[in-house]
Amino acid sequence: MPTNKEVIVGAYASFARGDVPAALGAMADDIRWTEAEGFPLAGTYVGPQAVLEGVFMRLREIGDEFTVAPEQFVADGDTVVALGNYTWKHKSTGEPAVVKMVHVWTVDGGKATSFQQHVDTVRVRELS
Repeated sequence: MPTNKEVIVGAYASFARGDVPAALGAMADDIRWTEAEGFPLAGTYVGPQAVLEGVFMRLREIGDEFTVAPEQFVADGDTVVALGNYTWKHKSTGEPAVVKMVHVWTVDGGKATSFQQHVDTVRVRELS
């Protein structure tokens, strides 16, 4: 079985290459995915289908060509933290935007059971 860190690194890699089913496959059936208060997609989504519909399918609301670029992963027990950046192009101007992010995951039995986003929501709104 892959390590908890490998599960999360693999999920980001799948998402980056556009393999959304594989990214969703890293999630437990009852994952609790929480987007930060003040973020355009704020809220808690339960289950991979809710994450797909409430988050992944709505990223263009923030800007065009939205990407998640983790730069470092820190693992301790069942917790994996991803540190990196969100990047996108401003919807009206096309100007590039970059905002730092931190994602805190919990992994159990080879599946992500929770996700908590930390991001400067004011900066995201300014650049959207």
